Amino acid sequence: MYPDLDYLIKIARHAGDILMDGYLKKHEIRHKGRIDLVTEMDKRSESYLLGEITRDFPEHSIVTEESGFLNGNEDQRWFIDPLDGTSNYAHGVPIFSVTIAYALRGQLTLAVTIDPTRAHCFCAERGQGAYLNNDRLHVSKTKELVDAMLVTGFPPEKENPLGSNLDNFSNLMGHAQSIRRLGSAALDLAYVAAGWLDGYWEMGIHAWDIAAGSLLVKEADGVVTDPQGNADYFKPPYAMVAANPILHTKLLSVLQSNRQ
Repeated sequence: MYPDLDYLIKIARHAGDILMDGYLKKHEIRHKGRIDLVTEMDKRSESYLLGEITRDFPEHSIVTEESGFLNGNEDQRWFIDPLDGTSNYAHGVPIFSVTIAYALRGQLTLAVTIDPTRAHCFCAERGQGAYLNNDRLHVSKTKELVDAMLVTGFPPEKENPLGSNLDNFSNLMGHAQSIRRLGSAALDLAYVAAGWLDGYWEMGIHAWDIAAGSLLVKEADGVVTDPQGNADYFKPPYAMVAANPILHTKLLSVLQSNRQ
């Protein structure tokens, strides 16, 4: 039994409604790491999503941020982040999302990222293009880094040292027009797919953060690789570079020069 894109959209939207019910209210906050937060709303959103998927597709496997790995059929696997941007959410910053992807036989096939504060539904199906609500998405046509607004993120824990990406950030500041750090990798990639941001890179990321967004970018005519330029990016240790084809090559070049 296979899900369709409408199913992912339906459950992602409802999870977004759950988050909005708790938005700007006092939360139960605990620390998974020194600066890595989780709230009761992460759990509430995840509980709903897992309940729906395990009821409707009980044989499937699921990778989710809060509960980890739920064993099942490896050929049908879900990737879920029930609240991407928890720190923003906990502080009242309206940049957070629900992001869900489904992979069939190892290929990312369906993707949805919901921004509930703006009623934005970014979605994609393999080979069918990427959309924001009903509008087709395309990556930007920016060709030069000096004209590009880039986006990145930083891992919260010691096992993924900040230093390496701070070096990348500092180096790229000398090449790009500007760099943003929004706090939701799923939205970073959705915005690249929409052409609102020109390129994305990040080290020490997780599968559930980038699964949906990487398919969005690819279906919006963008290029997604690891920092070495390999197309087989969706494996540990997760790291990613995404942009339009021309800018992607130039972004890779700067990142690779920084390691020499």
